[in-house]
Amino acid sequence: MTDQLKNSPLSAASVEGLGRRYRAEKRYRFIGFAAVAASLGFLAFLIIAIGFQGVGAFFKTDLRFDLDPAAVQDSGGDAFGLLRSTIRSNLEGASSRRAKRQAYGLVSSEAEEQMQALLDAAAETNTNPQVVWVSASAEVDLAVKAGIDALINAQDKDAGLTRLSDQQLRWIKTLEQNGAVRTRFNLGFLINGDSRDAERAGLGGAIMGSLFTLLICLVLSFFVGVMAAIYLEEFAPKNKWTSFLEININNLASVPSIIFGLLGLAVFLNAFGLARSSSLVGGMVLALMTLPTIIIASRVSLQAVPPSIREAALGLGATRIQAIFHHVVPLALPGMLTGAILGMARALGETAPLLMIGMVAFIADPPSSVMDPATALPVQVFLWSDSPERAFAEKTSGAILVLILFLILMNSVAILLRKKFEKKW
Repeated sequence: MTDQLKNSPLSAASVEGLGRRYRAEKRYRFIGFAAVAASLGFLAFLIIAIGFQGVGAFFKTDLRFDLDPAAVQDSGGDAFGLLRSTIRSNLEGASSRRAKRQAYGLVSSEAEEQMQALLDAAAETNTNPQVVWVSASAEVDLAVKAGIDALINAQDKDAGLTRLSDQQLRWIKTLEQNGAVRTRFNLGFLINGDSRDAERAGLGGAIMGSLFTLLICLVLSFFVGVMAAIYLEEFAPKNKWTSFLEININNLASVPSIIFGLLGLAVFLNAFGLARSSSLVGGMVLALMTLPTIIIASRVSLQAVPPSIREAALGLGATRIQAIFHHVVPLALPGMLTGAILGMARALGETAPLLMIGMVAFIADPPSSVMDPATALPVQVFLWSDSPERAFAEKTSGAILVLILFLILMNSVAILLRKKFEKKW
């Protein structure tokens, strides 16, 4: 057999069992490729499904109504009365009490404010406005995005496709034919605070709350985590006490996040009396949760620095402190930053600890400081998902898309930092 192997090429025919091993290797490679493809397929399906439902939240529908100059002059600045009279004059058949109520239901609750803004602008410029664009109600917005013709021609009117009546659908169809319906980017979805009305609800308060919370979390957890990692890795003696600390730090990294919420409730709110629902408390709770992750990542980064760096610095006369902070830590910093950003990304998506400290409250105005009541993006998703209105389902999916975008950006920053500053030894 030895002579045969020396004199002939290594092939399945020359070595017994080699073909079987080759086939097994191909099967394993195929299974691995199929697993990766399935994972990517499920992820793509999830993102596409959420995106298909949530992309409409970034757009809103406006309705145009022609103004009667005489009615504008006689209104005396009464935007509420002028809005209602304008709606009745533009919609045919809006004369009975029920028809008026249905006609008024085509516009959102902010239509009166938009009419008042138009009257104020006309008074300042001394002009007579000819038309007014007002925001449509949430049901009208959903109907326009779904297609008015499809809803009008639907065989089963009780299928729950829309809550609009046949008369309202016909009015919208007439407005569409007259070019009085438009869809534009919904900037308010990103800057407005929360609202009971779906057409006015936005993520502005949740975005500001998340930014304040992550800022507090980063300031507290990164400095403390890096310093703890440096001490444990470079200065702490190797004894039972440090082994006990290392074991507990590793265990804390896998503790359920709601436990940290209970800790924050007991310590920061009940014992210290800090402001409930504030970004300060939320950031402190998330800092406790991300601290073990940052310590572990920082220690791994320090271990990756070759011992020759330390030895060379010490050999040239540097002290232990100088060798660590002037040479080792700068080389390990990219890995530390990567671990911190990944920890922040995990903290961004946490809901349970924030619920325990009261950040689930309804916040209408975006916070202006870390002490103001605030909410966060995952909590806002939780609140909207529990709302019975159909329009909030679209808002919920849109908020999930914004949250996913933030997570992708943070992970991309971590990858770029690692690629830019990582050293190959």
